[in-house]
Amino acid sequence: MNAETIQLALAPVFVLVAIGNIMNLLSARLGRVVDRSRSMQERHGQTSGIDHDMVVREIRLLDRRIVLIGRAILLLVLSGLTIGLTVVILFLGEFLQWESPQLTAGAFIIAIGLLMGALLLFLLETRAASAALRIPQDYLELERSI
Repeated sequence: MNAETIQLALAPVFVLVAIGNIMNLLSARLGRVVDRSRSMQERHGQTSGIDHDMVVREIRLLDRRIVLIGRAILLLVLSGLTIGLTVVILFLGEFLQWESPQLTAGAFIIAIGLLMGALLLFLLETRAASAALRIPQDYLELERSI
């Protein structure tokens, strides 16, 4: 095995570390969203009228966030597996004296594409979270002059 192969394998491994960090962040967000959704589900049966509508609205938003985070984590796991495949291809190519630059590059491109997809879902989830933080119009009472 030559040093060049190990150097080539380092870039994908650094991407793998980044993927792990993003997964950790998303897992923490998912935990908070799930906790909030359980709290809102408890309130669901205890409210009526406008309050009930607001609870349902938030539950729907929380459900959307759970789906987005779940899909992002799935893409990150697939990206991580593809990064692992890239490293395996690099080392097998070295051991078997088999040149496969197209296969290696293809696996890495797929991994980066999956990572980009996960980041896009993360962006959508953070935008959904921001929407949940906005103050509902009912509380603003914009029709009143104060």
